[in-house]
Amino acid sequence: MSSVKVALRIRPRNPKEILDNNSECIVYDPDVNDKQITLLPNRTFEFDYVFNVDSTQAMVYECVKPLLDKFLEGFNSTIFAYGQTSSGKTYTMGTGLDGNLNTEMQGIVPRSIYDLFQRLEEKDSNKFKYRVFVTFLELYNEDLTDLLHPESSNNYQIREDPWYGIKEEEVESPEELLRFLQNGSLCRKTDTTQMNENSSRSHAIFTITLKQEKWNNKGDNKSESKGEWVKLSSKFRFVDLAGSERLKRTQAIGGQVKEGIKINQGLFALGKVIRALSEQRERHIPYRESKLTRLLKNSLGGNSQTLMLACVSCCEIDFNESLSTLRYAQSARKIKNKAIINTD
Repeated sequence: MSSVKVALRIRPRNPKEILDNNSECIVYDPDVNDKQITLLPNRTFEFDYVFNVDSTQAMVYECVKPLLDKFLEGFNSTIFAYGQTSSGKTYTMGTGLDGNLNTEMQGIVPRSIYDLFQRLEEKDSNKFKYRVFVTFLELYNEDLTDLLHPESSNNYQIREDPWYGIKEEEVESPEELLRFLQNGSLCRKTDTTQMNENSSRSHAIFTITLKQEKWNNKGDNKSESKGEWVKLSSKFRFVDLAGSERLKRTQAIGGQVKEGIKINQGLFALGKVIRALSEQRERHIPYRESKLTRLLKNSLGGNSQTLMLACVSCCEIDFNESLSTLRYAQSARKIKNKAIINTD
């Protein structure tokens, strides 16, 4: 069994927050403890990785590499970004619309894509074959949409296997995979709120499937002619969750109120699953309370190596939202997954 890993990323103050003289409420001193932060005045939290306000995208990606290693070995991997709206989730994941795919600003998903294909191309083609597939789903107001085929999506009904019926697209290069990421991102539901000019109003799950065939010599026999092909099939899920929010602070109006309620309901159900798994006492885990938790069932308590990316603002005005995120993240570290190599 393996524990869910948690990385904390602290967003620096933006120009408006600096202009409004919003003070900071999170203290991080890596010289004292590089895995611990203090939420003022005196609450301390410890995580597997902490990225301060001056951390770069490249520095954050370092904590993703172990999951890519496992993915290439045939294990499922998941990264999910959690936090209040405007805390930097989409920026860190790299699932936004700004097109920063070839700069130091690129996020986790584009970096993972380039890294994956580089690693695959380095392997011996005589002993290794592979195919790569992609899906990109959006969960909006509890409706599930295929972002790669939005015109043909008809609100997928989640069955016992929540991923049944989702069409995969095969890709042969990092550029092709990135085009799917960009095109799908353009179809995501976004809106302007008081806290974020381009707020994601939906949960998005970008999944890369790797089907491998590896030549395995039998026993100690070094002969190239005696062996067998071993087939593996693994999935890497990148989950960009909609931001948790208080309707009063976002000043939601009209349809935004319904959106906010649905977002919070899904995140509340996710929080219940995290708590139940972390306490390790309850036999019943409430996965079925929302479509989001059903889609993430394998990632939390199931067959996956999982990293939770908790994003928080450093500002005192966001104290309550940051405290909530930190508590969820601390609970997630106690979750035990049962990851196995997936033979096909």
